[in-house]
Amino acid sequence: MNHKQHIASAAIALVLASAVVAPVHAGGKEKCYGVSAAGQNDCGNLAGTHSCAGQSTVDNDPGEWKLVAKGTCVDIGGMLKAEAKKRYAEQSGKS
Repeated sequence: MNHKQHIASAAIALVLASAVVAPVHAGGKEKCYGVSAAGQNDCGNLAGTHSCAGQSTVDNDPGEWKLVAKGTCVDIGGMLKAEAKKRYAEQSGKS
């Protein structure tokens, strides 16, 4: 094998390992809206104004989420997706 084949093989192995580990890692987790600090969200928001982690601009924005241990979201003051969508619609006048 040449150098390029080694790099390609390593990249494929990394992608496959990530695909197997990610769902298992997230299995005991749930999206919890309204609990992330500014810049600490895990991915895109309900408003659709960004699609990446770390781009929230306000603490505890009800449209931003973080992964938390399943069953703990409400206990820490957050909302699950259905409630967050409802609150977002009410706040933005889209009800």
